[in-house]
Amino acid sequence: MDRLGTILVIDDDKTLLRLLQEALNKANFHVILATNGIDGMQELYAQQPDLVLLDVMMPRMDGWETLERIRQLSRVPVIMLTAKDGEADKIRGLTHGVDDYITKPFSFAELIARAQAVLRRTREHENNPKARRIVNGALVIDIDAHRVTKAGQPIELTPTEFRLLQTLAENAGRVLTHEQILERVWGYEAGEDTGYVKRYIWYLRHKLEDDPTNPQYIMTERGFGYSFSSN
Repeated sequence: MDRLGTILVIDDDKTLLRLLQEALNKANFHVILATNGIDGMQELYAQQPDLVLLDVMMPRMDGWETLERIRQLSRVPVIMLTAKDGEADKIRGLTHGVDDYITKPFSFAELIARAQAVLRRTREHENNPKARRIVNGALVIDIDAHRVTKAGQPIELTPTEFRLLQTLAENAGRVLTHEQILERVWGYEAGEDTGYVKRYIWYLRHKLEDDPTNPQYIMTERGFGYSFSSN
């Protein structure tokens, strides 16, 4: 049976690493292990995994610094593993390019389900047969290259920000509800937390718009959701 993908797990808890390896192997994933961020970066470069499970609290180089370095090299999806359940930590993770966030202790069944969901969303967007290049005035969205430019200047987006922008742009002129966006970008596993949508719209506007308070690309349809300008 073919493997579902390769997962790099970076965590300093060797017991947890062993248990995660066993659980993920049983779920038909190939697993690579690293006990710190430095070794994790070496494995990322050498192995090119499909997904990274990244612990926050680690010696030598913590999860936040590791995440920053990952994003300098790769768009690989990342799920953060943390003992903290604070809203500020979740927002920090989402802002810096995390695709999902799991609080310890967690069940292996939940982790596997979330890993499968993140990989499924990533592959669906990579294989989307719709328009591969979308142009709106000075804004150019290259779907295949996962690249966005405005007036020729690159705009750095996290993988989730890019999926959100792609979803809106491929439906230009059409209003998408919070629920529709949540399902298409984050999947059913996100539940009904439309706060994800509002936060990421805010992030996108501050990267794309000349004046985020008077947007020209991403329009708010009060009481309904958001639309992408068709001009």
